Amino acid sequence: MPILKDSGIKDWKPDRLPDLKGKQYLITGGNSGIGLEAAKILAGKGANVIIAARNPEKGAKAVAEVKLCGSGKIDLLQLDLADLSSVRRAAEQATTQYGPLDALINNAGIMQTPKQKTADGFEMQLGTNHLGHFLLAALLYDQVRQAKGRIVTLSSIAHKFGKIHFDNLMLERGYDPTTSYTQSKHANMLFGLELDRRLRAADEPVMSVICHPGYSDTALQSTGPGALFSGVYKVTNALLAQPAKLGAYPTVLAAAGDKAQSGGYYGPTGLFDARGPVGDAMVARHALKEDVAKRLWQVSEELVGQKFAVG
Repeated sequence: MPILKDSGIKDWKPDRLPDLKGKQYLITGGNSGIGLEAAKILAGKGANVIIAARNPEKGAKAVAEVKLCGSGKIDLLQLDLADLSSVRRAAEQATTQYGPLDALINNAGIMQTPKQKTADGFEMQLGTNHLGHFLLAALLYDQVRQAKGRIVTLSSIAHKFGKIHFDNLMLERGYDPTTSYTQSKHANMLFGLELDRRLRAADEPVMSVICHPGYSDTALQSTGPGALFSGVYKVTNALLAQPAKLGAYPTVLAAAGDKAQSGGYYGPTGLFDARGPVGDAMVARHALKEDVAKRLWQVSEELVGQKFAVG
């Protein structure tokens, strides 16, 4: 498996961040897990942080926690990625209320859920992890562009096992929770790379940066999977997982690190990329197929009813 960019980044830690006072970051799923830890780190460097969360009560609690970490402004934006009307409302509010964004961090996600549909009839994991974020990024692109900022996409080591099932995209036939999850994280990788290609072709000032948290101990393993998977993860989390704070390092690097590069992919580089020093991560070769990425982009625009205008 190849490395996308030889950035020279090795064992990156947040103490390498510059002063972020006056910078503004919007992070989806910033109320828990990786997102909350990333928000705390960014706030600790003086940044203004907008926490986009589905649950207002959990979001408000997270805002209170993050406010203790720095002197920047910390706000809550209600967002349900599984409902495109909610995504549009949130994007409109963010555009009106916050203006330029130094980074849109597409962090929120669900994993290995039982078969469900979003409000718009999409398979839940693809709809939430990819399509909701695709629409949000399309709608907030101008805000990121104004700041010459970054669109950060969280993929996963699970992308290596995924493929896009164009002939059964919503997995109506033979639904499997793991197949659905790996497809959605593969879609995240394809989107981030295709966005970078389009940005470069249009000579745009925006960066597209991709990252993954390795195997981190978060609510992802307990709130989505069914009883069998949840039981397994209780054991493997205790034995193998790293703390969510460490899992947030690649996200913060991608969003604000001064050595992160557009089209780069960052994450733990230890055993199976599950944990260890943060640097250039390995990408599955089948994720580099440009024809698949372009087709997914077109299909995504059609499904969410929104052109993603770059340039």
